[in-house]
Parts: sequence; C-alpha cells; structure tokens
Amino acid sequence: MADNRFSCGPCGSSSSGGICSGKDSACKTVCMETNRILDSCRDRDCYENVRVFLTDLGQEIIEHTSQVRVKDACIAWTYIGIDPVQFNRGFFTIHIRFYVKLIFEACTCGGRSQEFDGIAVLEKDVVLFGGDSNVSVFRSSSDGSAFCAEPEPCYKERSVPTAVVEAVDPIVLGCRVLEPKHHDHVCCCCCACDIPSSISGCLSAPLCSDHDHHGDNGGHGDCRYLVVSLGIFSLVRVVRPAQYLVSACEFVIPDKECVAGSSSDPCELFRSMAFPVSEFTPAPMPLPTSDRNRCGCNGVG
Repeated sequence: MADNRFSCGPCGSSSSGGICSGKDSACKTVCMETNRILDSCRDRDCYENVRVFLTDLGQEIIEHTSQVRVKDACIAWTYIGIDPVQFNRGFFTIHIRFYVKLIFEACTCGGRSQEFDGIAVLEKDVVLFGGDSNVSVFRSSSDGSAFCAEPEPCYKERSVPTAVVEAVDPIVLGCRVLEPKHHDHVCCCCCACDIPSSISGCLSAPLCSDHDHHGDNGGHGDCRYLVVSLGIFSLVRVVRPAQYLVSACEFVIPDKECVAGSSSDPCELFRSMAFPVSEFTPAPMPLPTSDRNRCGCNGVG
C-alpha cells in the first residue's frame, strides 16, 4: 500500500517529487488541492441615475425636500449566476447583481436633518473562459450515520465552474431627487418586490411597494424618485478544483479589462480614477468589528 502513496517528500528522499533550491534545503513545492483560476478580469463600472428603493419614511421625506446627500454606501449582498455561452464551448456568462445599502440625510422643515435608508440594485454581465470538464466529483461526509441512510437522488450534470467576485464599497458620484416626469431618465433593473426579504430586512423599515405609489393602472404615478450615481471597482474570476505541486507566489491583479456591456460611458471622472490595487491586498491587521458589520443583514453580507 505504501507504493500507492503520492510522492511528495523532503529533498534527498527516494519519494521526493519536488524542486529543491539547495543541497540540504527543504522542498519548495507542496502537494495541495485548490481552485485553479482559468480566467479573470478587472473592471470599473459607473452606474448613472440608479433608482433607490425607499421605505415609507424615505419616500415621504423626498416628497417634501430635494436637499438630500449620501452619508454611507456599502454592498449588502451580491447574487452571482453562471451560464454556458451557446456555440462557444468553455465560455460562460457571469451575471452579477449588487444590492447596495445607502444611508441618506435630508434637510426637512425648520432646518432639521432626517436620516433614512434605501436599497439600490446594480447589474452587470461578464464573459470569461471556464474550461470544460466531464467528471463527477464526490466527497466523503462527516456524518457517520450516513452509511445506512437513504441516499439523495443523484443526477449527472455537466460540470460548471465557480465564479468569484470581489468588489470594494461603491463610490458615490451623485445623488438627486427626480420629478415624476423624468421617470425615463431613471435606471432600474427590477422592482421593489424583486428584492429578497433578507436584503430588505437590512433597512430600518419595510420597503414601500411600487403598487402603493404607482397606482393600480400600471402607470408611474406622481411620486418623486431618488436616484444615485455609483462607481464600483471589481475583480471577477472563474475557478475549478485541481490538484497541483505548487510553489508560493505573490498575489496578482489581472491586466485584462472585463468585457464591456456597452461602449457608451458618460462617467469620465470615474474612469480617470486609479484602480485601487491596495484594497484587494490582504490587510496586516483586521478591521474593527464596527466597520466590518455595518452592512450586516440578518446574517447576510
């Protein structure tokens, strides 16, 4: 049985399969199972005039004032979907939806300020190479009673890679209140009822529904809209599990830009900003608990 073991021993031993840097030094390679990055890209996305879904309090406030500013913005949660591209074997479309929680401050009657919050939804698609695999992967269970248990139905499916998205908190580029007649200038990819309850639970109160403010006739009603312009730096990669003899190397940022969904981009200021490489490098000291959990949504985010 010993002959069947994978060889990865110290230098000088008969089982050594590694690379040595000197006569008596230890091997610099290790046997490991990890995710191989098949393709990756970086991007800077500018979202202009994105509608903010508000609570009843927030909607009431913007109906009586236009003096609103953003105090804080953070990504509460991100949905990531991946689908194969037809007639392009090995390529996949990654659908990304960011749920951004925003905290606002508005000037109300009597010169007083009032805080309220809301959710903005941002979407983007990226096409990356994810390879192709026909294997089925099975892993042991830590449940010792599973030996006599009724197995769950198992279906063989085409192996799909995993998409990973990293993003820093959005940069607020603008905030304004729009009149109902300017509804066509509002960017909105969904409605309030499409936001998961676990995400809307982040807010101080339930979201006001579109039905409450747009009427029964399907029109847009006579209510104002609060819109924001946001910029997001992100990294997207596609990975698959693999086994390697590897040596340590430094973290790298991909040079290739993400595939753009549209050639038009009015946000010249955002495009001129340098890519924040340091934000994606692991920090030597952990962030304070208050900073890490400010976007906590009932265990989500």
